[in-house]
Amino acid sequence: MHFAPDTEESLGVIVELCNTDPSSSRSGTDELATVEQLAALLARYPYTGRIDHDEAELRDVQRTRALLRHVWTLDRDDAVEAVNKMLRDARALPHLVRHDSLDWHMHATEPDAPLAERLRVEAALAFIDVIRMNEMGRLRICAADDCSGLLLDLSRNGLKRFCGVRCGNRMNMIAFRERRADGG
Repeated sequence: MHFAPDTEESLGVIVELCNTDPSSSRSGTDELATVEQLAALLARYPYTGRIDHDEAELRDVQRTRALLRHVWTLDRDDAVEAVNKMLRDARALPHLVRHDSLDWHMHATEPDAPLAERLRVEAALAFIDVIRMNEMGRLRICAADDCSGLLLDLSRNGLKRFCGVRCGNRMNMIAFRERRADGG
């Protein structure tokens, strides 16, 4: 499965952002609890524009994380409603930009818009592609019993079940032990 490069990057950001939530983080704690943790997350992505590095921004990004996690789990028609609301609330106006080492891609907010608003709008633009291609099934929750991590399935066959190798290996080991215990 291939989406536009900026769509895949935005979907990857959503996964990484949402998987900082205590319900899906590797540590079981909120991995986006401090301004410093937010800065570390942002350092992995080429975000341009306003970044305040303060507690108010952190709280807004945490609220955005919860919203994006919710949209990730919606069916296609409900996702349309949520995406349209995100765009409407931000008064988004899509336009093409090229900056840094990135080729032409879409932005829909001004660079001085709050970070969380820019995150929501970029996510909404990515969700638009997923919805238009009727690929909401590629946006999943990890199938591991004790994990609620988001996963983006870009595999050709669309059969990815786990958010990472760790969860896949753990569930395979559990299944193997159960088969052995049953005499199989």
